[in-house]
Amino acid sequence: MEFDAIIIGGGSMGMAAAYHLTKRRKRVAVIDAFDPPHSEGSHHGETRLIRHAYGEGGNYVPLALRAQTLWLELEQAAGRKLFYQTGVLNIGTESSSFLHNVIESAETHQLPHERLTASDINSRWGGFQLPDSLMGCFEPNSGVLLSEEIIRAYRELAVVQGAHLMTNTRVKQMVDQEGAIHIIAGDKKFTAKQLIVTAGKGTNAVLSLLGTSLPLQPVRKTFSWFNAAEAVYGPDAFPAWSFENGESTYYGFPSIAQAGLKIGRHDRGVAVSAEDKLASFGDYPEDVQEVTQFVDRHMSEKLVHKDGKICTYTNTPDGDFVIDRLPGHPSVIVACGFSGHGFKFSSVVGEILSELVTEGQSSLDISHFSLDRFQVIFS
Repeated sequence: MEFDAIIIGGGSMGMAAAYHLTKRRKRVAVIDAFDPPHSEGSHHGETRLIRHAYGEGGNYVPLALRAQTLWLELEQAAGRKLFYQTGVLNIGTESSSFLHNVIESAETHQLPHERLTASDINSRWGGFQLPDSLMGCFEPNSGVLLSEEIIRAYRELAVVQGAHLMTNTRVKQMVDQEGAIHIIAGDKKFTAKQLIVTAGKGTNAVLSLLGTSLPLQPVRKTFSWFNAAEAVYGPDAFPAWSFENGESTYYGFPSIAQAGLKIGRHDRGVAVSAEDKLASFGDYPEDVQEVTQFVDRHMSEKLVHKDGKICTYTNTPDGDFVIDRLPGHPSVIVACGFSGHGFKFSSVVGEILSELVTEGQSSLDISHFSLDRFQVIFS
């Protein structure tokens, strides 16, 4: 079977790329080791934040704004709700570099934002009880994405547009030869002009078939839900938020569809290998202890832990993404290392990947995500 592009990894980036490529009338195959959406990657757990003013660096802002436009377009195409405009409250100390970057990027790009004291925050959103040492920057146009529903929407639309989808299928062999990629997956052979690898923590397992590996570190992460009063913590009453005080970094969501207040710790985590079976939620005492201590300290209501899940970050050494062609393999494009803050960009990353396939370059500046900054290992 011959295609214009084969995508290995049908999670957030891969399924978005399939949607954009089939929309451009390209013949596309998507191969995934599981059946997306699934719980083996980084897109499950119902929700993800989208922030526009960006604490990780101003170079992300144009991508975030384009991503937001594409999310709203996807809602229209899918005919169902995928985004809640709850606003996002970024919380930190006055000296926080993260919060400084948020405010600077908001001012540079003229994004709506509001600086708030701890007292302002506690008054406006009664669910918080922040100490005076903290402050915030509120972005009213940001909010919450329904991550698993988004994967379903991209999958359904891509298939309707002609994508060939192979689930629960592992790639066994790849050969880059004479301007084409030859793949054996399951018991079938495929050929494509270009290959996109968006395999998350499995990226190096895929690239090893081409004798290559990248400096990626999978990390076991957890997130939790707490029983919460909807009148205080529902999406009409409480914002999505991020928190960084120099010692720890957390993020959280209002109670979407009465699921409960969702909270996770962004920093730390347990380094694992891509092949490891992850320890179940609760196997480490800190899985529950850390978020419970955070809630007791910073939320005004007495909240009871309800449920928790595990997921994986795939981190690069500098925390920035990889979106580039693989050295020595000009027909292979790699998008990986989204380091726990990538989902919000998956709509625009999918568009970028489709442009790299069809136009040879991106309409947005992705030089910051080049592989030139790392050592690529060839075996």
